[in-house]
Amino acid sequence: MELSEQDAAWPKRDNRRDSVKPATTTSARALARTASPTQTALAHETAPLDEKTRLSRAIGIARVICIMGIVYVHAWTGRNGQDLQLFNDTSQGLMRWALIDLMARSSVPLLSMISGWLVGPSFAKRGWQVFLKGKARTILLPMVLWNALAIFFVSGAAYLGLIYAPRPDTLWWTIDELFCLVTPNDINVQIPFLHDLFVCMLAVPLLVRLPSRVLIAVALGALAWSLVPVNPVPVLLQRPSILLFFIAGLLARRHHLAAWMASRPLVLVGAPYAVIATAKVWLEVVGVDRGYNDPLMLASIDLAMRCATAIFFWAIAWRLAASRVAAPLLRIEPYMFLMFCAHLIMIWLLGPLIGDHIFGPIGSPAYPLFLIGQPFMVLAATVGLGNLMMRAAPKATRLLSGGRLHASRL
Repeated sequence: MELSEQDAAWPKRDNRRDSVKPATTTSARALARTASPTQTALAHETAPLDEKTRLSRAIGIARVICIMGIVYVHAWTGRNGQDLQLFNDTSQGLMRWALIDLMARSSVPLLSMISGWLVGPSFAKRGWQVFLKGKARTILLPMVLWNALAIFFVSGAAYLGLIYAPRPDTLWWTIDELFCLVTPNDINVQIPFLHDLFVCMLAVPLLVRLPSRVLIAVALGALAWSLVPVNPVPVLLQRPSILLFFIAGLLARRHHLAAWMASRPLVLVGAPYAVIATAKVWLEVVGVDRGYNDPLMLASIDLAMRCATAIFFWAIAWRLAASRVAAPLLRIEPYMFLMFCAHLIMIWLLGPLIGDHIFGPIGSPAYPLFLIGQPFMVLAATVGLGNLMMRAAPKATRLLSGGRLHASRL
């Protein structure tokens, strides 16, 4: 079997584009050969944007938006699950729900689409052995290392009585927590995304060879799997919807939909988001209490909301890519993988220190300020940590950041 026609032709299309571009200076050509996509985009910020450059910028900006949103999902509240339910119908509880369910839930779908969009040419240029080794180094190994760090720091602090947090009580818990095998992580609850993403990468040699109609059928199977009340094979995929959105990204590249969708009028792209968001608000405030609580219906609306929000925020990222804010956003983009992996360790360790002593838990007058500011606090801590690590341990930094951070960025 061979690569699909679209994926196999990608390097050739790139070559044709490059062949018709006017000659540039020697320094610009050298930069294009050695710089990352983000650096290349920054180098051309004063030039008119072609589609390829704008897509590169939009992807970097979308990563920033998504991972900032993920921090909102995991933001410190100072309450356990049972106590937190008591605040669901308060103004602060509804504010937190809106940030998470109407905005931040788009993060994983959009990140999955981006991964699927990028994977075809990457696989075509490298071959399956080099490709999978690279993904093991940049996805699987950081996943295990960050889980180990989480157990050491967070569980260690719990053993010392400094915080209340999960602690290893069996060998199986430790193995499951390290490798994200069956159950969601108790500490790094975001990390199973990397497990599922790596599983999708393992399937890439097959997926890129399937015709589009078969890919759509696989995506529909993933959709059905994600809506079942119980996941029968969590060891394979803990969140089957990730496969659905990953395939959506593959198809978007094959059929040149990324730029086309993003460039539609924002009112048109945002209409599905507005409609489904209105339905979600009604269900949250009124509908569920009136008996509109069928699990399949709620799961379907939630999945539709995630899809609509992801497309809407992709359109926003596309517009930001051509704005003045693109440059500062792209400068912090290389830190985003480190932020994704480290943010819950920071929240476990520093959330109680800042929350209990300065802002107070949810329900306190100052808590909304803390809630809104947490992604920015975590970002500042991540940039500081990343710069310190690049100076003190550059090899470890490259490993823990999946190759995205290295001393040359300082």
